[in-house]
Amino acid sequence: MFIGKYNKSLIVTYIGVAFAIIGMYFAFASEAKYSMICLVLAGICDLFDGKIARMCKRTKDEISFGIQLDSLADTIDFVAFPVVFGLSLGLNSWYHIVGYILLAMAGVQRLAHFNVLVGSKEGDAPVKFYSGLPVTSTSVTFPLIWLLSGLMGTGVYHIVYICLVYLTAFLFVANIKIPKFKGIAYPILAVVAIAGIIALFLV
Repeated sequence: MFIGKYNKSLIVTYIGVAFAIIGMYFAFASEAKYSMICLVLAGICDLFDGKIARMCKRTKDEISFGIQLDSLADTIDFVAFPVVFGLSLGLNSWYHIVGYILLAMAGVQRLAHFNVLVGSKEGDAPVKFYSGLPVTSTSVTFPLIWLLSGLMGTGVYHIVYICLVYLTAFLFVANIKIPKFKGIAYPILAVVAIAGIIALFLV
């Protein structure tokens, strides 16, 4: 009846996309706190969706579909989301727009590189190193600077935000190797993320 694959291994990825869309809604509803919380939640979903998927029984086609779906979801969750949030803040001068364009182009470039890298391996075996800064990093950096925005003041925060956009775009495609989290790092990151959500709620 419908195109695509509908394996239970994809549920967490779809939940992450839902959080991103809800977060964009909150951004334009001037609820920045809840928007940033949604970005963190999308990051948590991305942190565990691969591990959960590998625990599920899947066909080769379902594995390939999951790899592509994950990157497409990441484009919405961690590339489009910061752009939408910036626009919701009124950061829409020409140099803001240029930054958003660079962030989007660099983000999809990095994700395409990752897909080619994974596609050259057997199945969807996890890689040991990231090439460039993972796009998921925006679920940490952008909520963090928003958390500190009260100490900066609105004007300074807006400057820091667009500087982070440009820096992130550069790091997405920089030829650097970043070790991928594994083992005990996952529960530690989950605890840190939960602590971040609590901090955002309390602001």
